[in-house]
Amino acid sequence: MDQETRKYAMQMAFASSIGIAMILAVFGCLLLGTYLDKKFDSGHVFTVIFLFIGLAAGFRNLYVLIQKNFTDEETIIKSLKSEPHRQRPVPKKD
Repeated sequence: MDQETRKYAMQMAFASSIGIAMILAVFGCLLLGTYLDKKFDSGHVFTVIFLFIGLAAGFRNLYVLIQKNFTDEETIIKSLKSEPHRQRPVPKKD
């Protein structure tokens, strides 16, 4: 496998892992909430609670994956901001 194909395969694997991490957290907690609602006959209380827990866990997973895979982006952003041609021009005085 050549270098470019390997790079695209890694990007596709990363993109699918983000989706899987989000979906598993949300639907796993949603299913647990509906199971507990049926078991304790509590209406939709546990479903709503676990839905919010699943959403929070999904976004946390998303944040952790992005932080783990894009650790070197901060240095690039800082170097771009410090370049003289990237700074705003001085406003004109009337």
